[in-house]
Amino acid sequence: MASVRSQLGLFFLLSLAGMSCIGSAQQHPPEPAVNLGDTSFLDALGAPGFLIEEIADGDHSGKTVDAAGKPGTGSTDVNSITSLTHSVYLTHYRVLGAWYGFEVVMAAAHVNAGPGGNAGGVGDLTVSPLVLQWRQLKLGSTRLNQRFVLDSELPVGEYNSRAALNLSGHAFTVHPYYAFTFLPTKRIETSWRTSYLYNTVNNAPPGGVGVRSTQAGEAVHFNATAAYQLPHNLWTGANGYFLEQITDPKINGVSLPDSPERVGAIGPGALLDHGPYLFYINAYHEFGAQNRPEGNKLVFRVQWIPGRHRGIGAPN
Repeated sequence: MASVRSQLGLFFLLSLAGMSCIGSAQQHPPEPAVNLGDTSFLDALGAPGFLIEEIADGDHSGKTVDAAGKPGTGSTDVNSITSLTHSVYLTHYRVLGAWYGFEVVMAAAHVNAGPGGNAGGVGDLTVSPLVLQWRQLKLGSTRLNQRFVLDSELPVGEYNSRAALNLSGHAFTVHPYYAFTFLPTKRIETSWRTSYLYNTVNNAPPGGVGVRSTQAGEAVHFNATAAYQLPHNLWTGANGYFLEQITDPKINGVSLPDSPERVGAIGPGALLDHGPYLFYINAYHEFGAQNRPEGNKLVFRVQWIPGRHRGIGAPN
């Protein structure tokens, strides 16, 4: 039932770089921060009840790259620590054959951009009035778990159009996802979470004279894992993510050419299944970035599911 949508809208990441410009004062409107690797192994398991979890991300971006994948001018090291508190409740009420539920994700962060300044505080709020979790399907010796969530991000985080760093994108987003976990055998799993992102217009953007509105492009992204269960309910394997912007961002309603973002990442990870508590650690090294920062990421995650029993076959 690990249905986290970690949205902070850390708008500073590309605003500092100022790439893909139309005129010297018009900067690339970046994608808000999304769930890139924050959820991983056994992602789509779930059953009626409560889940509370805490996710801590540490990110280091050592360069910002242009449309050709080359380091852009004005690149700077950016270090950030993000805290995400996720609460979800699944009822016994059925919709389309799935258990119905809802979730909330609260975010906070501290950002150090060196000469670009520092920022800290509360980020945007993620809410979902529609979580659909289907019962585990058994297909012979294989098992399949599935979930659909309709998430939205509310721009309630700290924001100042005159500031170089902001913890909010100052725009409403719609962000549905579909996740599945497939177990071909009892000890092997692969989990995939595929998301679509739509951003509304920011009518009070940071920027130079004449920048009246910005809008980040639509995007698709996914998290993927492959893991093996060792003794003592320890899962270990590989995890990765990929993001592709499918429409151009806009400034004052005009599309910016050669500006869609892209990034991939891969790395090792582990999960310790301790009954009502699950402990995750995931590391990522990014590659192939275009029009966005590139670096490394470390994720620590703790879940608490009251009443859950240990083992893949008993999510709670």
